Amino acid sequence: MLGRSAKERLLGQRGCVVWLYGISGSGKSTLANLLERHLHEQGKLTKLLDGDNVRTGLNSGLGFSDDDRRENIRRVGEVARLFVSAGVITICSFITPAKSLRSLARQIIGEDDFLEVYVKCSFEKCAERDVKGLYAKARDGGVKHFTGKDSAFEEPNEADLIIDTEAEPEAESLAKLIALVESRIVGGGDAGE
Repeated sequence: MLGRSAKERLLGQRGCVVWLYGISGSGKSTLANLLERHLHEQGKLTKLLDGDNVRTGLNSGLGFSDDDRRENIRRVGEVARLFVSAGVITICSFITPAKSLRSLARQIIGEDDFLEVYVKCSFEKCAERDVKGLYAKARDGGVKHFTGKDSAFEEPNEADLIIDTEAEPEAESLAKLIALVESRIVGGGDAGE
């Protein structure tokens, strides 16, 4: 089989996984979309994986129990690893509430290819934003295992980057994210086969 370094040379980039996580409404998807657009404009090949496009297909049969969340993240990690092996910059946007789930993703993808980005925002501010109407549904009992309400979210002890979308403007958050990612994807073809 053709190795990863040959694919990265062809693309002129180093593949990696940018794993954005945080509670619903924190700004993960917004930042993921803005990052993907920026990288595309720079001529980089990307793939965005998020709850909306993964849970309607690959993981459509999974719910939100602890076991189903683990299986969701395991499958996403495996898919992301396949994209990285083809030299693709893979942007993942998932709540990933437990430290053990983030460790699982990092283990599957590999330390050298994994950028962990915590998108921080308070439950109250996310409820105020309520972009998808999920907080209102959860308040009325229409969403079970809602992260931050019925299901815990474990804040990280450390991450490659913490972006506080409640405390800083979107442009500042995006600039920090771009700087982190661009420091990782320069070149291509240096990674192991």
